[in-house]
Amino acid sequence: MHSPSTRLTKYIPMADMIAAAFGKHCEVVIHDLSIPQNSVIYAVNNHVTGRQVGQSFDHLIKQVLLSKKFKGDMTANYKTMTEDGREVKSSTALIRDDSNEVIGALCVNVDLTSMGPMKAFLDEFLSTAEEPPEPETAPVDNVVEIVDNLIEKIIGQANTASMKRQEKIRLIEFMEAKGVFLIKGAIDKVADRLGISKVTVYSYLDEIKKRK
Repeated sequence: MHSPSTRLTKYIPMADMIAAAFGKHCEVVIHDLSIPQNSVIYAVNNHVTGRQVGQSFDHLIKQVLLSKKFKGDMTANYKTMTEDGREVKSSTALIRDDSNEVIGALCVNVDLTSMGPMKAFLDEFLSTAEEPPEPETAPVDNVVEIVDNLIEKIIGQANTASMKRQEKIRLIEFMEAKGVFLIKGAIDKVADRLGISKVTVYSYLDEIKKRK
């Protein structure tokens, strides 16, 4: 059987086509979500955000799965910022295998810097009164399922019984940074997989926040 990464290489021509069609300010990244800590397996025009093969995902949970616009396994046109302060318009679509399990993601990032002056003019010209925010809604079941699968992949086949305290903290810190604990029930799931109590997970999270 081919690994998810092998199956995901068939999307490389699609990534190259999108990047070629929209030019040098358009970055396309392919993620293998079976290896969350090193999910980036391909990036073209990666000068836009600096994404490198072997890095992890950043916005998958917080700005894609938890977005009110997440529908049909995709979210389009959400804003992200680069480390040097440039505004980027991003879109992400999930990739499923033949058994309908999410194995990857295709991300498109467009640098809006060169369009800044025109955007500022249009924003001012077309501005209207803001509508009241929509009420918060709980994530749909398939989002919870996707995050549960990510937790399984992040912890992997590690022998949690022999795992040292600092190793567990590092895993929890990674998951906290990626937004895993924004999903209801995630703390219970992680506590169960690591063989520790919910109270211990909370204490680790407190320790992590104090270090920041």
